[in-house]
Amino acid sequence: MLRIAVLGVGRIGRMHAENIAAHPRAALAGVFDVYAPAAEEVSEKLGVTRFESAEAVFASAEVDAVLIATSTATHADLLEQAVAAGKPALCEKPIDLSLSRVNACATKIAGSPIPIMLGFVRRFDSGHAAVRRAIADGRIGDLHQVVITSRDPGMAPAAYIEASGGIFRDMTIHDFDMARFILGEDVTEVCATGSRLVDPELMARCNDYDTITAVLTTASGKQAIISNSRRAVYGYDQRVEAFGSAGMAISENRTLDQMRLYGAEFTHRAAPLKNFFIDRYHDAFAAEIGAFVDAVEQGHQPPVGFEDGRQALILAEAAIRSAAEGRSIKTSDIG
Repeated sequence: MLRIAVLGVGRIGRMHAENIAAHPRAALAGVFDVYAPAAEEVSEKLGVTRFESAEAVFASAEVDAVLIATSTATHADLLEQAVAAGKPALCEKPIDLSLSRVNACATKIAGSPIPIMLGFVRRFDSGHAAVRRAIADGRIGDLHQVVITSRDPGMAPAAYIEASGGIFRDMTIHDFDMARFILGEDVTEVCATGSRLVDPELMARCNDYDTITAVLTTASGKQAIISNSRRAVYGYDQRVEAFGSAGMAISENRTLDQMRLYGAEFTHRAAPLKNFFIDRYHDAFAAEIGAFVDAVEQGHQPPVGFEDGRQALILAEAAIRSAAEGRSIKTSDIG
């Protein structure tokens, strides 16, 4: 049993703790949160140790690995501590909002054999992964375009938006990683545009956007088109399409149930889309834990690593510049 401690037990950390506790080859070694009541609640519910500090987690002989779900500003520091302590880490995205800080962290941990995995959970969605397999198997011929739609069901609280680092670093970063995952090539150029249509006042105050489109291009000419909105009144809209010379593969939305109803006065009616990212990617989050356990137990690098997180942030920085300057940006000018 791989004994994993969770650092940070807010909304997503609590879910991760429960998934670890439920995994057949992992054990929840304990939890820590700077907000002690949250850690106390989770430790009591799951019957595990509540650590008094992150340092205590890294020093514990009862902890084999860590899952980092703390605030973004702490991720790089905790990753460095994990490597120094010899404990494999699964870290939520992003590594940091500052690319220079991410680069410094990369330099500090360079050459370490300690597995570091980034929490880009959408790679573990069965539909999205099937699209990638269809490309690898040649079932759609030569890949030409990838189209990624990602729209939240509603605006996050203003305090979250103000501290998020902006839509490109916070929300689109998942889609940047998905684009790289599906394209199978590094992106060389980014052209992005942003609008303030959902909450213009908040977006102006944050110098941010709530509605964006980004076009990514690889050296071979393959394209990925990303569409984001902070509000979709019909639910959590998550779709991936890959178009090729011999066909197309699509990963569709998930509804509360999969029934479609047909009648004399309508073509079809379906249940609403799932309305929360933890619900939409419930199975993917569990599969993510499984992939981390496999990597540590089998001694291989995780399927999504530190460099994937760095590359996604490079694309975010290129998109920010592109939207601000009204022109395409070469990724070589960023990293």
